[in-house]
Amino acid sequence: MRPDALSELADVLRERLVREAREDATGDVEGRIGALVDREAGLLGERERTELRRLVAERAVGLGPLEPLLRDPAVDEVMVNGPEAVWVERLGRLERADVSFASEAELRHAIERIVAPLGRRVDEASPLVDARLPDGSRVNVVVPPLALDGPVLTIRRFRQRGMTPEDLVEAGTLTPALRDFLERCVVARLNVLISGGTGSGKTTTLNALSRFIPAGERIVTIEDAAELRLQQPHVVRLEARPANLEGRGEVTIRRLVLGALRMRPDRIVVGEVRGGEALDMLLAMSSGHEGSLSTIHAGAPEEAVRRVETLALMADVELPHAAVRERVAEALDLVVHQERSRDGVRRVLAVSEVVRVAGGPATRDVYALRDGRPVWRAPLSPWLAQRLGE
Repeated sequence: MRPDALSELADVLRERLVREAREDATGDVEGRIGALVDREAGLLGERERTELRRLVAERAVGLGPLEPLLRDPAVDEVMVNGPEAVWVERLGRLERADVSFASEAELRHAIERIVAPLGRRVDEASPLVDARLPDGSRVNVVVPPLALDGPVLTIRRFRQRGMTPEDLVEAGTLTPALRDFLERCVVARLNVLISGGTGSGKTTTLNALSRFIPAGERIVTIEDAAELRLQQPHVVRLEARPANLEGRGEVTIRRLVLGALRMRPDRIVVGEVRGGEALDMLLAMSSGHEGSLSTIHAGAPEEAVRRVETLALMADVELPHAAVRERVAEALDLVVHQERSRDGVRRVLAVSEVVRVAGGPATRDVYALRDGRPVWRAPLSPWLAQRLGE
């Protein structure tokens, strides 16, 4: 049977499976699918029936045409711009995928299978949802009226095995010398902020640098959607929670940061700072929780520092701007900035120390990648040299 004919038959059997499930809720799904295929397509060969069972399962309980993309280890992100436009990021490059949904209804059905088990809903009243798949992959859904051309689904893959610092060197993100320098900074308990744009690999680098944290320390990780997989034996993982269908039960990143301070952490790792929790993170960094790590959206090290100031001012605390700037200068030690270049490679372009100047913090490059060549500033400033034991 032609592949397209087998696909059409799978759609028919999926609808029949759904009808049968409404009439009789007993029995396991896998057994139902096998019995249905054997009954309705018994004349097909064993290989075709096996493929048909897989297709029906993908469309009944999986994510339909997206399943082969999610099985591809080279795919980092899947982007669905309506039922007929599916794009992927494969090895750092965007490309059009050779799959599509048969209709907007099928796409909405796949979206519903993602959000329903999480107690979430997506409709005109709640058209924007962030969620997480069971394997840890991050999901964002936007539907009409916010999305003008049909439902938009974005899935950022979660990899069970995070990249190591050595992997980042091999991928071109770090140079060997920069890898060694950052190891010394983490071991010396410098507070490190990783900045960059969307898709620049900030979380991947954060995860890799966390491997330098000694095994004997108690680490608390705080994330909006859990992606970090620290390898140390003493890790407490916290994840924010959105409001439920009734608008209740929300637990914010800021609330988790405040709670983490009461958990006797040696280090606090915040997956991404993007709100008033920036102030609480700064207070933690400057009050006995040195060696903390976090990420932030920014286009350059100096912009990252200014953005931390802005976010800290969003906290409902009556602090003058000058006091916040002083806190930033006191708390932050290092900004690691990276970008994704046109060739798809994510590279650390600059590492800057945060220094105090008149009126607040400023950044000074320790390392920069210029015209593809690493440039180091020597000697290091006295305070940084002292922290690194030089």
